[in-house]
Amino acid sequence: QVQLVESGGGLVQAGGSLRLSCAAAGRTFNWYSMGWFRQAPGKEREFVAAIRWSGGSTYYADSVKGRFTTSRENAKNMVYLQMNSLKPEDTAVYYCAVRTRYSFSLPTSKMEYDYWGQGTQVTVSS
Repeated sequence: QVQLVESGGGLVQAGGSLRLSCAAAGRTFNWYSMGWFRQAPGKEREFVAAIRWSGGSTYYADSVKGRFTTSRENAKNMVYLQMNSLKPEDTAVYYCAVRTRYSFSLPTSKMEYDYWGQGTQVTVSS
């Protein structure tokens, strides 16, 4: 069984920062990558960032590149999303997800991930 729990969301002013955490529990030895997604009201869930569980390579959506950074602590089964220079359009529920199957490149589609957390709300005021 895999469990993912996000935390760290909240209300922040535009230009501010937040750090999201994702605590992972379960059999991690065969995990391939972790992903961050977000979903704003009335919109589809969209890709934000991904990190390879082994090796740590990353990939970002163009909308957050240069502002967001994802990292992981394998020993603690933790994944983080550092969000800087936040904008009102970053307001959404943020989810972490894990993919347990191999893929040549880091997956960016929500259909490619196997397990999801419950999400944490991020609200950026203007």
